[in-house]
Amino acid sequence: MARALYIHWPFCLSKCPYCDFNSHVRASVDHDAWQEALLRDMAYEAERAGGEPLSSIFFGGGTPSLMPPALVSALLSEAERLWGFAEQIEIALEANPTSVETAKLANLAVAGINRVSLGIQSLDDEALLFLGREHDAEQGLRALDVAQSHFPRVSFDLIYARPGQTLDAWRDELVRALSFGTQHLSLYQLTIEPGTRFATEQRRGRLVPLDDDACADMFALTDELTRAADLPAYEISNHAAPGEESRHNLTYWRYQDYVGIGPGAHGRRGGCATVRHKKPENWLTSVREYGHGTAEQRALPRHEQATEALLMGLRLREGVDLEALSRRFQLAESTMIDRANFERYRAHGFVERDGTRIMATRRAMPILNSLLQELVADDLVAA
Repeated sequence: MARALYIHWPFCLSKCPYCDFNSHVRASVDHDAWQEALLRDMAYEAERAGGEPLSSIFFGGGTPSLMPPALVSALLSEAERLWGFAEQIEIALEANPTSVETAKLANLAVAGINRVSLGIQSLDDEALLFLGREHDAEQGLRALDVAQSHFPRVSFDLIYARPGQTLDAWRDELVRALSFGTQHLSLYQLTIEPGTRFATEQRRGRLVPLDDDACADMFALTDELTRAADLPAYEISNHAAPGEESRHNLTYWRYQDYVGIGPGAHGRRGGCATVRHKKPENWLTSVREYGHGTAEQRALPRHEQATEALLMGLRLREGVDLEALSRRFQLAESTMIDRANFERYRAHGFVERDGTRIMATRRAMPILNSLLQELVADDLVAA
């Protein structure tokens, strides 16, 4: 039974230097055709993962804030008919702070969106040019002001550890960001993904990333300032006041079932992994011919589910309940966690245990990715 719905809108406003949606830029979109296809894809998933009210819906992907509010409203109405809505359902949408998208925020609120995450990414115009964004800092702050006037819950993201950025510059930017009073912030260190323009520029020597020590100092400063502002990290890059965490993202990190519709959407339901066709035209063709856009549906072995649950759950400050995972996947605790490595890292203050629950400490967060590979038992990963 899925309690979360992810709706992927693949189209972007413009080409982006650090994502993989460049092929999805479109001058125009047949919204009627897309509405019909998304509704069919949704109905297909509801037949397989219905029976429990939705606690969250998330519109993500390319530039979902460019969706017509009428389309958003139609999708929400059908989702409520198919699943029902839990009390205080979170209905969230990603938005870029361009003037075009900002103008739609009021109507998106009327359509049913109650949480917006703004891709502000920086409060510095020069940095925004480097990041390839369509907006400047003034537009970003204007969008934030509009969003806070229409939505009860607003978050925005910033990217730090940019080439040439100093610790003092990041301190000034983060202090300013915290002054706007949102109850959630997503703060990401810049990563350079293969196949992007940034990766090409790095290979050619035109882009020099910050070294590991500088990144670690910025991470520590981020933790210090957000905790002082009562927005502690509840996940490695996400900070929120108590009760203001992203409910939809918690579904992923807690390894609960969710369904995904639209091109490129992933899902997890009933022990199966689902993947939609990534290319919009292929997804549309599949929906027309088969009634859904699924490219792959694969039953996940218990050991693979357990591995995913550990790798996702240990990103959270709350960690994971080993006893609960053992019951869920019918695996002994000793086969899931490398006990020797856990005790070694526990002695050094990187992990801790509270009853049946284990978690990474704040000290471990800068090295979390490598740490997790050593905590999860080799036999579980290799099984």
